[in-house]
Amino acid sequence: MIVYPAIDLRGGKVVRLKEGDPQRQTVFSDDPLAMARQWIRGGAAWIHVVNLDGTLETANDNGLILENIAHMNVKVQFGGGLRSLYAISRAFEQGADRVVLGTIAIEQPGIVAQAINQWGADHVCVALDARDGKIATHGWQQKTEFTPIEFGKRMAADGVRHALYTDVNRDGLLGGVNVEATAALARETGLQVIASGGVGSLDDIRRLRATGDVAGVVIGIALYEGKFTLEQAIEAAKV
Repeated sequence: MIVYPAIDLRGGKVVRLKEGDPQRQTVFSDDPLAMARQWIRGGAAWIHVVNLDGTLETANDNGLILENIAHMNVKVQFGGGLRSLYAISRAFEQGADRVVLGTIAIEQPGIVAQAINQWGADHVCVALDARDGKIATHGWQQKTEFTPIEFGKRMAADGVRHALYTDVNRDGLLGGVNVEATAALARETGLQVIASGGVGSLDDIRRLRATGDVAGVVIGIALYEGKFTLEQAIEAAKV
């Protein structure tokens, strides 16, 4: 199970939002590149980078930060505001190894198929972010009528291989990851599901690993608040 330390970017700073709420923000670093280097020293093979400004449709230079991180010895999974084929292409040009597509997957699912055709299924991930059991879009501010499993099955049929599942109601709160829903999504859809939202202890990681169904886990605030180290997280994720 792959551990993805998260770097959420807003205004050029590393931040975390509680339940995706822009008004409930904590700044953890003014230097995203130093943070990336810290995670690489801790053993990260991948870093999960989120352009929150893009998600919230705010002008930003976070693509330059992506470019700089991508030049380090690490793979970057990048998402946030990728709502056109041009934006997806630009992210790859700036060094992303995999893009995370959320709102555009709901609104223009054909774009996802185009992206897979152009860059390959291993380089595309669909965000199945759920609030109260329904997929949320536009920076988690809008709720659709799709459940993650319903839409996940549709995406799998279109050739999607990777999915990111976030229980929005748990994100940034350290209250525990939704292990059951994450594992069920993987089993029901056949997707390689990456868990996100609510990881607060090493036991959360061990429980995800023990399901045998979860492909990875994104960890943010638990690392930033020192609940455990990245090295400990990677060890807990080993089978």
